[in-house]
Amino acid sequence: MEQHTNTGPEIIYDKAGNPHEVVDYNDDYTGAKLGFWFFLFTELLLFGGMFLVFSFYFYRYTDNFVEASSTLNIVLGGTNTFILLISTYFMGMSLINLKNGEISKAKLKIIITILLSIAFLTVKYFEWMAEIHHGIYPDSEILNAKESGIILYFGLYFTMTGLHGVHIIIGIALMIWILILMSGKKVTPTNYVVLENVALYWDLVHLVWVFLFPLFYIIGLGK
Repeated sequence: MEQHTNTGPEIIYDKAGNPHEVVDYNDDYTGAKLGFWFFLFTELLLFGGMFLVFSFYFYRYTDNFVEASSTLNIVLGGTNTFILLISTYFMGMSLINLKNGEISKAKLKIIITILLSIAFLTVKYFEWMAEIHHGIYPDSEILNAKESGIILYFGLYFTMTGLHGVHIIIGIALMIWILILMSGKKVTPTNYVVLENVALYWDLVHLVWVFLFPLFYIIGLGK
């Protein structure tokens, strides 16, 4: 007896007997986008709250914040700003390449973004090590001997740049995951919402740094 396989969409019925097509989670583009936008909103609340705290204490300890900012290495900070800017370009181009069916180019640009991310973390590592070498780190004797505003400034500096660095590491892990999905043909020119969401996440990472850089580095230029 010949058997027929139903290759059409799966249909379920509600209590009223109305049919509904079952949508695979991979095809639920709108749901995936809305869920990720909600996640980005919570991230904005997190960093936005920290920016408000910084602004409050900057108003109270303006001179101390300016003095502390003048000790940071603006060249390294500016270098990292440029690195993140370029990485955002390559991440965006990878999405465009994937949509156009240029999978190899998309993978290459994601790899470039990963390398730039590692470069960012490397620069930040050397910057932190230089500060720690000079005794400037949370709860150090040298830092605790300084004025309250300077202690607060560096407490916020290490907390906020450290949290941003964690987001960079998460971004690298996500990009590696994307490469694995692309190799398994689970992210394709017609199913690209995962890459689109990771690209949005990377835009957020860059946006946060765009605010961190002037807050911590620029305010001390006039000192």
